[in-house]
Amino acid sequence: MTGETNLQALLATLHPVLRDGEYVYVLWPHGRPLETGIQAAVREAEGLTVVLPREVADSQGLPYDFVAAWITLEVHSEMEAVGLTAAVGKALTDARISCNVLAGFHHDHLLVPVADAPRALEVLHELSAASPDHPRPELILRNETAADRAGILALAAEAFAISPVTGLAVEGEPAEVEVLRRLFECEEYLPDFSVVAELAGEVVGHVISTRAWVGDYGLLGLGPIGVTPRLQRHGIGAALMKDTIARANAAGEGGIALLGSTEYYPRFGFVPAASFGVLPPHEAWGEHFQLLPLALWPGGVHGTFRYAAPLAG
Repeated sequence: MTGETNLQALLATLHPVLRDGEYVYVLWPHGRPLETGIQAAVREAEGLTVVLPREVADSQGLPYDFVAAWITLEVHSEMEAVGLTAAVGKALTDARISCNVLAGFHHDHLLVPVADAPRALEVLHELSAASPDHPRPELILRNETAADRAGILALAAEAFAISPVTGLAVEGEPAEVEVLRRLFECEEYLPDFSVVAELAGEVVGHVISTRAWVGDYGLLGLGPIGVTPRLQRHGIGAALMKDTIARANAAGEGGIALLGSTEYYPRFGFVPAASFGVLPPHEAWGEHFQLLPLALWPGGVHGTFRYAAPLAG
C-alpha cells in the first residue's frame, strides 16, 4: 500500500486516535528473553529500550519514570514524507506538550504525558483543520429537537468542565447542565431560540435564549452557549450568535441580554445594559451584563432584568 507524501494532505487527514491504557519506557534487563506485551523496541549501544503497557511493567517489577498516553496518527505516511514530524512536534511544543515519536511502517505514533492527552488531541485536530486541504463539511444551524437533548447536555458538560469564571476545573457536573435541563422544561422556553450547530452529523454547539422581562416588556435572555472544546475558536460560537440575532430580528424581538465577556460580545453589538437603563439582576455583574438593542427596540425601557425561572437564582 502506497503512503502519502504531500505534507498538506497528510496534515488534512491526520485523524489522531487515542489508544486505551497507559504506556512506559523500560530498559529491558540484559539477557532476559523478550515477552509478550512489548509494543516497540529500540536497540542502542547502552541496551534495549522497550515500550509496553504500564500494567505489564508493574507486574514484572520493571522500573520506569515516564507514563505516557499513546496517540496514533491514522494517516498512512510514506517513509519519504518530509515535514510531518516537524509540523506535529511544533504544534505540540507551542502547546507546551512534550512528545516522543515512534514511526511505524504505516503510521506515526506519539507518546505524550498522560495528563496532556486531551489537550494533545485538541491541538492535533486544530492542526489538521488548519490545513488548506482539510475537508470542510458544512456547518448546519437548526432548531434543537428533543432527540438532541442528551447530546446537548453531554456537550455542555464538556464545554463547561473548566469554569469560565474561575478558569479552574469544575468538580462534578457543571451547573450549566442542570440549568439547561430546567430551561428545556420551563414556561419561558422558546423552541425557535434553542439552536444547535451540526457538523458532519455531530452536534458541536448549542445556544438557547428564553423569555425574560424588564417590567412588562419582553426581551430575550441568552445563555448558556457552548461549543465542543476541540472546535472552540473555529467560529461556531460566532455563527450561533449571529443566527440568534437574525432570528430575533425576524421574530420582532426588541433586544437580547446576556452575562458574558466584555471582550467577546461587543463584536456582535452588545453594550453594557445599564447604558440603556436595563439593570442586572445582581449589581456585582456590572458591565458584564450586556444588552443588544434590536431593530424594534422601543426606547424608554427601564428597570431590573428578570431571567426565566431556571436562571433567576
